[in-house]
Amino acid sequence: MTEIVFTPIGTIRSPFHDPRDMPIQPVGARSVQGTIELDPIYAAGLKDLEGFSRIILLYHFHRSDGYALAVVPFLDKTPRGVFATRAPRRPNAIGISILRLVAVEGATLHVLDVDILDGTPVLDIKPYVPTFDAYPDERSGWLATTSEAAHTMRSDGRFC
Repeated sequence: MTEIVFTPIGTIRSPFHDPRDMPIQPVGARSVQGTIELDPIYAAGLKDLEGFSRIILLYHFHRSDGYALAVVPFLDKTPRGVFATRAPRRPNAIGISILRLVAVEGATLHVLDVDILDGTPVLDIKPYVPTFDAYPDERSGWLATTSEAAHTMRSDGRFC
């Protein structure tokens, strides 16, 4: 396959400086404040984003080293295929979070529900559109019985 190279468009700023003991999903990071500091050359791309209450953020798990095709995810004790999890040790270390958008100031986004390590490179930002992105009646596989625990689960460093 052809190599694909991404250039970060910005950086996440959050209160989390250590990958241990941080929320594992935005639902466990309710009201945690952070900012997305874009390179100013991309500021014009934020036009009209303030009309959305949430954004989908794609980022690089920059502190994840290597990958495993089977992982024991935070919400389980059973090894699972990495593609059936949101674990950071992936062949392409890409993360996704849906964050609440509070404000857009120049090249900076103020966001809430941040479950991301400080200094994480941002790859892309997309508006969250409930009509397109919400499917509440769909199946969630092995997570159906454990996903509610994400409200209180903290990372333990297993993917550092």
